[in-house]
Amino acid sequence: MKRPIHGGNLIWAANQAGCPVTSIIDFSASINPLGPPNTAITAFQQGVTAIAHYPDPHYLQLRLALGKMHNISPDWIFPGNGAAELLTWAGRELANLKFTYLIVPCFQDYWRALQGFGAKIKCYPFSWESKTCLLDFPFVDPQSSGVIINNPHNPTGKLFHRDILLSLLEKFALVVVDEAFMDFLTPHKQQSLIPMVGDYPNLVIIRSLTKFYSIPGLRLGYAIAHPSRLQQWQLWRDPWSVNSLAVAVGEAVLNDHEFQQKTWSWLVASRKSLLRGLSALKGLKPFPSAANFLLVKTQIPSSQLQQELLEKHHILIRDCLNFPELGNGYFRVAVRSEAENQQLLKALAKFESNQI
Repeated sequence: MKRPIHGGNLIWAANQAGCPVTSIIDFSASINPLGPPNTAITAFQQGVTAIAHYPDPHYLQLRLALGKMHNISPDWIFPGNGAAELLTWAGRELANLKFTYLIVPCFQDYWRALQGFGAKIKCYPFSWESKTCLLDFPFVDPQSSGVIINNPHNPTGKLFHRDILLSLLEKFALVVVDEAFMDFLTPHKQQSLIPMVGDYPNLVIIRSLTKFYSIPGLRLGYAIAHPSRLQQWQLWRDPWSVNSLAVAVGEAVLNDHEFQQKTWSWLVASRKSLLRGLSALKGLKPFPSAANFLLVKTQIPSSQLQQELLEKHHILIRDCLNFPELGNGYFRVAVRSEAENQQLLKALAKFESNQI
């Protein structure tokens, strides 16, 4: 079975480990381990009867709920079948420009979205280990180039200050900011560009509801951009891209403030504990993160470490072989429950002792 390019492929992991899928502890996909919340389960159960009818093709109620949350008109909101679908349409637009810059290392789905439409890609390696994380693009034609970047950054977990990203809007014809992990920051720490979207017609923001609310199987995300751009996207895509159950769950979880607060409290404590535990292990260097995952530098090839953890402990970590700038010298792990994090640390400690 071919090695996956994304995290969360439990079928591949179970095949490698020789165990049932249910036995795998998945640290490779950065999904909230606390969910799905009860509000999501209830909305899913109550929404089952809706599958006998087509969804509202305009998703008005969901857009109204999102608009209320972000204090913007629903005309500026475009629900999608996960962030992946929205990246596809952003990729189609970016492919019309002379060049598209990728801040590397970067999420692999950006390559899919761009290459599928024949975009001309330029890579911009940024100094993610430095504290400043400045983005300086010399000799960029602001009329003919675009850029796509995520904030917080995947796979490093770096958080860009909004002023740094706002400066890109003066340099590029189209700026796509993927904020899939922004919800994991408490509101006062977020650096979202959503409040500025009305001032910049060349800005597209993409959000995911699946990671924070632990509903990746439902596929639900949304884009925020100028209405004229979203009207064009609507012409490109298939009708009813978002199913009725995803819509019902999305509307329900947006108002689940108790779950949101519980998630923020869990993450701050668990991430700090996991970072400390990884730092104590010989041969590993974890990096601080603003998101719900940690990037770790390893003296042991990450592919070897991944296989060992799978076969002996049924633990799946995310190797970084698909990030050319990182390769076999790094791996990424999601922050999970305290008990699961301790299982990972004990398994890594055993591997470490066997290497000495």
